[in-house]
Amino acid sequence: MNKIYDVIVIGGGPAGIMASISAAKEKNDVLLLEKLPKIAAKLKATGGGKCNLTNTLSTEDFMGKFGKNGRFMTHALAAFTADDLRDFFLSIGVETIARDGFRVFPADHSSSIILKSLDDEIARLNIEVQCSVDIQTIQKIDDIFIINSKDTIYNSRNIILATGGLGYPTLGATGDGYIFAKEFGHEVTSLHPAMMPLFTKEKNFARCKADTIAKAILKVDIPKYKKLKLTGDLIFTNNGIRGPVVLDFARELTPILAKYDEVPLLISFLKGMNEEQIYTHIKKEIEKNPTNTVLENLNTLLASSVAQEICNICDVDSSQRFKNIDGIKREKLIKTLAWTPLTVIGHEGFKNAMITRGGVELKQIDSKTMQSSLVSGLFFCGEVVNIDGPCGGYNLQWSFSSGNLAGKIGKLY
Repeated sequence: MNKIYDVIVIGGGPAGIMASISAAKEKNDVLLLEKLPKIAAKLKATGGGKCNLTNTLSTEDFMGKFGKNGRFMTHALAAFTADDLRDFFLSIGVETIARDGFRVFPADHSSSIILKSLDDEIARLNIEVQCSVDIQTIQKIDDIFIINSKDTIYNSRNIILATGGLGYPTLGATGDGYIFAKEFGHEVTSLHPAMMPLFTKEKNFARCKADTIAKAILKVDIPKYKKLKLTGDLIFTNNGIRGPVVLDFARELTPILAKYDEVPLLISFLKGMNEEQIYTHIKKEIEKNPTNTVLENLNTLLASSVAQEICNICDVDSSQRFKNIDGIKREKLIKTLAWTPLTVIGHEGFKNAMITRGGVELKQIDSKTMQSSLVSGLFFCGEVVNIDGPCGGYNLQWSFSSGNLAGKIGKLY
C-alpha cells in the first residue's frame, strides 16, 4: 500500500513553500509536489530578481489595496503579518530592508538568498520535495485523497492547492489548480491576465520611450467605469504603455477589455493640472520670454518629446509663438495637455502577465483556515484563489500569509 502523508502541497511557489513549512511545524508528515524541475521558479523572477517580499503598510491599508475581496485576508494577515514575514526570514538567515520606507526587499536585493534559505528550512524540517511531477487527477475516497501523476500515485489525508494562476506559463503556470478545484465542486471566476504592459491604438508616443512620466494619472473614459483612476509612473513603448501605474491599472482594464474591443483612457501627464492652471502657467512663461515658441513654453511642463507629440495630436506647429496659433487649435492644445486621450486595444495575454485576476470563488473557502467549505481536508492558498493585488509586495505577502494559514493543519487522529 502507498504511504499516506498527513499533508501534500501541490505547487512549489511561495504559497506552497510556506504552506509546507507551516504544516511541517505542526508535526505533519509533508510532501511538496512541483511540476517544474525546481521549486520557486516564479519567486526567483519576482521583482526582476530582487524579490519585493512585502511592504510597510498597515494591515487595514494593505487589505484596502485588494478591493472588495481584501477583507477575506483578515485572518491570514492577522496570523502572519508583514513583520512576522520579516522575522521569519531573519530567523532563517535573511535580513530585509525597506530603503524607500515602503517596499521590503532582501538586504542584498537578490532572490538567490531567499531561495537558498527556504531550501535550507525545508531540509531542516524534513519536508519531502518531489519535482517534475505532472499530476493528472485528484480524487477523494473515504477520507484519503488519491493523487495520480503520470508515474506515481500519492495518498494524503489533506491536500493544499497552491498551484498559482495562469501568468508566465514558461515558469510553470498551467491552470491545473482551477481544474482540480472545479472537479471538487468549486466555482472559479472568470480569469484575466493582469500586471502587464498594454497596447494602444495610438502609436505616436513611441517616439517618447526615453521619457518616464512621473505621477501620471490614468482614468477610464467610459461612464460606467468613471471611478477607475490610478496615479503612478508611466513609460511609453513601441506598441503602447507600461510602467508601475500601467501594470497596476491593467488589473482593472483586462476584464473591461474582455467586454469591449477598446477601452478609452484619459491621461494627465501634468499631475492633474486643469485647463485654467495650464493656461495660466503658459501665460506666465510667455510674459517672461515673449519670443519663445510653443514647444519652448511646453518644455517647462513636459519632456520635449511628449510636448511635441501633443502638438502633433492637435495639429499645432510647435515652432510658432503661442499667440499665433489659431484659437480653436489653442483651445484643443490646452484641453489635450490637461487630459490626453489614449485607447487601449489589447495586451499579450497571460504570456507576460505577472498575476491572474480571478480564481477559486472565495465564498466557498473558510477564510479562518483556507479550507474548502465543500470538501474537508482540501485547502487553498496564494494566487489560485480570487485575490490579486497591485505591485509592491502585496501578492507575495498574500501568498506567504495564506500559505502559512493553510498549513496550520493539526493532527486529528
